[in-house]
Amino acid sequence: MDILDYAFMQRALLAAVLVGITAPAVGIYLVQRRQALMGDGIGHVAMTGVGLGFLLSWSPVWMATLVSVVGAVLMEFIRWYGRTRGDIALAMLFYGGMAGGVMFINLAPGGSNANLTSYLFGSLSTVSESDVTAICLLAAFVVLVTLGLRRQLFAVSQDEEFARVTGLPVRALNLLTAVTAAVTVTVAMRVVGLLLVSALMVVPVAAAQQLSRSFAATFAIAVAIGVSVTIGGTATSYYQDVPPGATIVLLTIGAFIALTALAMPLNRRRARAMAQSAGDPAECPIPATRDASGKVGV
Repeated sequence: MDILDYAFMQRALLAAVLVGITAPAVGIYLVQRRQALMGDGIGHVAMTGVGLGFLLSWSPVWMATLVSVVGAVLMEFIRWYGRTRGDIALAMLFYGGMAGGVMFINLAPGGSNANLTSYLFGSLSTVSESDVTAICLLAAFVVLVTLGLRRQLFAVSQDEEFARVTGLPVRALNLLTAVTAAVTVTVAMRVVGLLLVSALMVVPVAAAQQLSRSFAATFAIAVAIGVSVTIGGTATSYYQDVPPGATIVLLTIGAFIALTALAMPLNRRRARAMAQSAGDPAECPIPATRDASGKVGV
């Protein structure tokens, strides 16, 4: 395969595989917590980190990671204490993050819109060896957290009050989830782009839920979808010269549509089977009653 003859494509494919694993692995907890758009908000904040990286001549990936983690922690505090004006504070954080990124990257020496575009929508040719090293380290952290603490994170995502009663450190686990989501955004930004990463965190999980309701099966299917679409999108981008981030997201949406269509007859059969096992009221005889004269009626 000529795609593997080029070093930049080897790096891009490795990054794509890691993104395909980590994004759904975190996304399944965000979907359970009904925070599907959290990745999108963190992506806006991460732009400030990218801009600061260019301005200070530091690694944009590591700087984006630092700023994203700070932003994710602030989002959690706003969620806890924001009350009625929490949505306004979040909006200011998101839009301020994006504006800060645009400003810093244009103030940086040699800053240009081309650099900004590669981080917003992903770029295969700009994934460097240092980026791959950072992505590998950050992806390892995400996998360790999402698999090593899967029971605790799932319990908190399902029911915070019940998890608190059982003695779990709910706030610490919520913060850890937010931090892990922030790290995942920076892992994915070189391949998918900051504006599209949220789709890769959410849509594979939604697609997997069409086939399974158990957590373990949904997790495995979502990761399989994530890896498949990131590799397929990266290869398509190379051969057809199309944007990798947009291609990956469109393939992910296509997988969701296909699995939804496949699951519809399966769900109907499951519903009929459950109705029969529970006793369908439509099939049960209507109980007879007696009127005041003692005659049997319906």
